[in-house]
Amino acid sequence: MTTTPDPTAARLSVGETIAPREPADIRGETVPLPDPERLVHLQFRRFAGCPVCNVHLRSLALRHDEIRAAGVREVAVFHSSVRDMLPYQGDLPFDAVADPGRELYAAFGVGRSVRALLHPKAFTSPLRPSSWSAYMKGVRNGARLTGSPDGTDPIGLPADFLIGPEGRVRALRYGAHAADQWSVDELLALAAEARA
Repeated sequence: MTTTPDPTAARLSVGETIAPREPADIRGETVPLPDPERLVHLQFRRFAGCPVCNVHLRSLALRHDEIRAAGVREVAVFHSSVRDMLPYQGDLPFDAVADPGRELYAAFGVGRSVRALLHPKAFTSPLRPSSWSAYMKGVRNGARLTGSPDGTDPIGLPADFLIGPEGRVRALRYGAHAADQWSVDELLALAAEARA
């Protein structure tokens, strides 16, 4: 089991500048953070098989052309291994990054809490019938639904960051429960505001 960094001291604020880094996505491609040419929507999700996370990512995938046209690069981070992510996130049209050691989570102050699972709104998204197709796709491919030997667990909290090409945090949201993230419409509005 890996040692989990304590993220509580690292929470960021709007206006702060992030340190440049280049994590690899699950396909082995380098992901520049920040991206020198576009805004980056850096989203932290929970474990690879999280039904709430996967439903949300499918909503982003459906509107990815619109998001890209708004000058935004999507990057989704999970505290799971590449092996666990590929059945769920392998066909996404944007970058997905495995961070089982939670180094990026710690750098951005993204924490964990049982509130991720206990809040009533955390249950509403995966219970919609249309939500189950993305979730069951990974199940059929043999992916794990919860934790795995690499140290993942189901109590992570989500977070969203909009980062400018110069590395400045333009907007952020630290989620209070598993389904607390920006919608596509919120993201597009924030991107328009950042470009203005």
